[in-house]
Amino acid sequence: MNKIKTTILAAGAAVMMVSCGGNGKKAEAGAPAEAAEKATLVATVTATRMEVPQTETYSTTVQAFAINNIAPQTGGRIQTIRADVGSFVGRGQVLATMDPAQLDQTRLKLVNDSTELSRLRSLYEEGGVSKSDFDAAEMAFNVSRRSYNNLLENTYLRSPISGVVTARNYDRGDLYSGQPIFVVEQITPVKLLVGVSESDYTKVQKGQSVRITADALPGKEFTGTVNKVYPTIDPQTRTFQVEVLVTNSDRVLRPGMYAKATLEFGVNNSVAVPDAAIVKMQGSGQKSVFVIEDGNVAVQTLVTIGRHFEDMYEILDGLSGGETVVTKGSVSLKDGAKVEISGND
Repeated sequence: MNKIKTTILAAGAAVMMVSCGGNGKKAEAGAPAEAAEKATLVATVTATRMEVPQTETYSTTVQAFAINNIAPQTGGRIQTIRADVGSFVGRGQVLATMDPAQLDQTRLKLVNDSTELSRLRSLYEEGGVSKSDFDAAEMAFNVSRRSYNNLLENTYLRSPISGVVTARNYDRGDLYSGQPIFVVEQITPVKLLVGVSESDYTKVQKGQSVRITADALPGKEFTGTVNKVYPTIDPQTRTFQVEVLVTNSDRVLRPGMYAKATLEFGVNNSVAVPDAAIVKMQGSGQKSVFVIEDGNVAVQTLVTIGRHFEDMYEILDGLSGGETVVTKGSVSLKDGAKVEISGND
C-alpha cells in the first residue's frame, strides 16, 4: 500500500513540473521573445561638392643663400681684424690682413723679373739674345706675377659676397691654424629647401609664388619664388626638394629660423565632409565614413582623402556627393548598426 502511494505522489509532482514550463516556474504571459535592438544616437551632415583649394603647407628651415669661409691659403700670423660677428660686409671688403713679409719679398722679385724682361725684350728685338732666353725671362715674369697675385689675395682677405659675419674664430696676433677666420653668410636673398610630396611633382614650376611664414616673426608673411625643382625623388620619404628664394631686403629672416612654406595649386571641384566624419581604421591606415542608408542603417564606407582645409577633408574616392554621413556618435558604431538621427551639424 505504501509503494502505491509513493508512485501516485511522484506522478503528481511530474505533472506539476510540466505545467510550470519544465523549470518549476509558471511562464509569464505576453513576454517578448527577445529584446529589441537599441539604436545609436548620431548627428549627420550631407556630403557636398565644393571648390576645394589645392594648397599644401610644408615645414622647413631658413638658410643663407651662400656661405663663405674666409681663410688664407697658407699659415701665418694675423696682423689685423677688421670685422666682428654681426657685422654686415660688402663684396670685396677687406676683413683681415695677414703678415705681409712674404708678400713684400714676392713683390721685389716681381719687380726684378719685370725689369729683366724689359731689358731682354729690347735686345731680342735687335737680335742681341736668342728667343729661348727671351722666352725663359718671360716665363719667370709670369710665374712671379701669379705668385704675387696669389699672395696678395691671401694677405688681404676679402669677402667674396655681401652678407653678415656669423663667426669669428681668431683675434689680432693669432697664428692661423686651419679654422676659418670668418664665416660670412649671404642673407639677401635667403633660401628654403622644401620637401614636397611626389604627388605634386608635376604641379610645381620654376617661378611659382610661395607664401612663407616664420614662427619667430608672428603676423608677418613673406613671398618667395621657386628657384629650383630638384629632378629626383627620395625613395624613403617620397618627396622631392624645391628651392625657394625670398628677397629678404629688410634682413628680418635669418638662417636657422623655423618656417612654413605654402604652395598653391589652384582648386578642384570635389566632395568634402567635416573632418569629424573621418574614421581612422586601426591597424590598416585606411579611412572610412559611416553613410546612413534606408532604414537608418549605418554602412561603413572606405574613402580616399585629399586636402585638409579649415575643418574639412576633400574626398577623392568613396563618395559621389549627396550622401548622409555621421559626424557625431561614430566611435561606438559598427557596420550595419541601427541609428537614431538627433540632428544635423
